[in-house]
Amino acid sequence: MLFAICHLPFAMPTIGLLTIELYVPGITSLKEKRGVVKPLVARLHKEFNVSVAEVDDQDQLGHAVLAVACVSADPACAHSLLTHVAESIAAWRLDAELIDYRIEML
Repeated sequence: MLFAICHLPFAMPTIGLLTIELYVPGITSLKEKRGVVKPLVARLHKEFNVSVAEVDDQDQLGHAVLAVACVSADPACAHSLLTHVAESIAAWRLDAELIDYRIEML
């Protein structure tokens, strides 16, 4: 009986990856940029329980690229969550404009 339980099929987890491009106008230093990006990263992590990191253009003053990742047994659930994250960023931020986003399932 134990042997049968150990070999039950299981759903393969899906990793969802959201790549976000932001325009941050009026920034004159990397410290100011960090003051916009860091609170956004913390809020996304807290409200959606996702992993977030700035992954590109760290040295560009007016531009930021964030990656948001989640893991789910259901690809549709992961896609829905990441879509909600992108829409929330567009609604929340008055000091950063959402230029584009891309969702991938890995």
